[in-house]
Amino acid sequence: MKRFFRLLSKIELIFFFLIGALIGVITLLLAFTPIPQNKEWVVPSEAIKKSNPVASNPQSIADGKIIYIKNCYDCHGMKGKGDGPKGGDFEISPGNFTKEDFQKQKDGAVFWKISEGRKPMPSFKKDLTEIQRWTVINYVRTLGIKK
Repeated sequence: MKRFFRLLSKIELIFFFLIGALIGVITLLLAFTPIPQNKEWVVPSEAIKKSNPVASNPQSIADGKIIYIKNCYDCHGMKGKGDGPKGGDFEISPGNFTKEDFQKQKDGAVFWKISEGRKPMPSFKKDLTEIQRWTVINYVRTLGIKK
């Protein structure tokens, strides 16, 4: 009878380890499975209503270009087409600023997206001042102008 209980406890122990290993594998698989994002980036209506306080003029556009090259170029590319050197490293393609659907967005919506970010795009709220973010928008608007 003792043998039977020893055998039963060994089987229970093995079963316990197998279940634990199975749960561990499932947990790891779920932890590293990318969660798909909605394609649409929803901006709060209050943010959309914000107006750009920085006048779009040659100086603000030039300043915005400098900030853009330092912070945005790697992903969005020199012409804003989402083809920067790191642009292909992501599951989601960086935004193309030359397209009409981007250019039709209100400045407030673009400002909110730059400020808040969304993976893989980082938030620039702490890296750029509000004026710098608005200035970048002035520059990005020039990328949609057909020359």
